[in-house]
Amino acid sequence: MARVNDEELQQLAGELGAALLARGWMVATAESCTGGWIGQLLTAIPGSSAWYERGFITYANAAKQEMLGVPAATLDTYGAVSEETASAMAAGALAHSHAQASLAISGIAGPGGGTPQKPVGLVCYGWALADGTVMSSTCRLDGDREEIRSRAVAAALRGLLELIGGKP
Repeated sequence: MARVNDEELQQLAGELGAALLARGWMVATAESCTGGWIGQLLTAIPGSSAWYERGFITYANAAKQEMLGVPAATLDTYGAVSEETASAMAAGALAHSHAQASLAISGIAGPGGGTPQKPVGLVCYGWALADGTVMSSTCRLDGDREEIRSRAVAAALRGLLELIGGKP
């Protein structure tokens, strides 16, 4: 499957921004395998400072612990690529920001790094709201590194849009 095109990503980012702005909310992002792609996409929108609060790029486990408060026990028990870790990242992004919504993403974009239990293309998402709602999801994406990462960005944005009641 092909990479998600820039126009589709920009449209999703714009829809998320409009949904957040309509609620008077801000968002924080916590990214691992996407390396800040979501934050770059959101801040490319003029006026995004009204609804984008901050982003965390936590590629290493130590960064997940230090910047987001992900418990070492969560990483040890479930691994960096798990719904438990993605949920903890999303909750940590809220706890370490002034945002009312957050999204988090962790995965194995390849081409190496996969295992039989956690193959290349496995991506875990976490979303959290200030009211205590925390949701997570896992999917397996096919393709090369660029395709996996672009599709993961799109899925993370769609997930938060759905959670806050914007257009999925």
